[in-house]
Amino acid sequence: MASEHLGELKKWAADATRTGGNGESVQLNRAVELISKNFAVQPHEVAILGLTPDERSLRFLAPDNLRTVGQIPLSSANALAARTFRERRPELINHFSVVPHASVFEAVPITEELRGDPIQKIMSSPIMAANKVIGVVQVSRKGKVQADAGPDFTHPQLRELKTISDALAPCILLCNKE
Repeated sequence: MASEHLGELKKWAADATRTGGNGESVQLNRAVELISKNFAVQPHEVAILGLTPDERSLRFLAPDNLRTVGQIPLSSANALAARTFRERRPELINHFSVVPHASVFEAVPITEELRGDPIQKIMSSPIMAANKVIGVVQVSRKGKVQADAGPDFTHPQLRELKTISDALAPCILLCNKE
């Protein structure tokens, strides 16, 4: 991650943790903004998910338009977020549109006027605290077709995403308590 973005994200995480996490969505929106700038994607192409209180599903903490849409069961065979959680390892897929996956969340409109394009490329990383997975962060590139989605993600970018997930962990712990 560009050092300025990582430094700002770490400062944001420390501030959010110190203030007790009030205004969770606004705070996560700032994290989404920094992550999207780092990877040159749109904010709606960043997702942060946290473990539900019953520890059986993941819920969207960001983006805002997915917060109330539903949850992803950890037992889901076709959800990348659930697999990332279960396997406890980051993953990147630059041909995501041809991989069987749960696409229900891709169909949710970005805004009332704007329908979302399908995810073509994606990176996914577990968010860990005390050696336990507490959430998942994903960065995608969307487009009507693969060529519209921009450059492929790289393994150095996947390592950056893991660094980001580590920085997010204290804030996700707070969000999971709410």
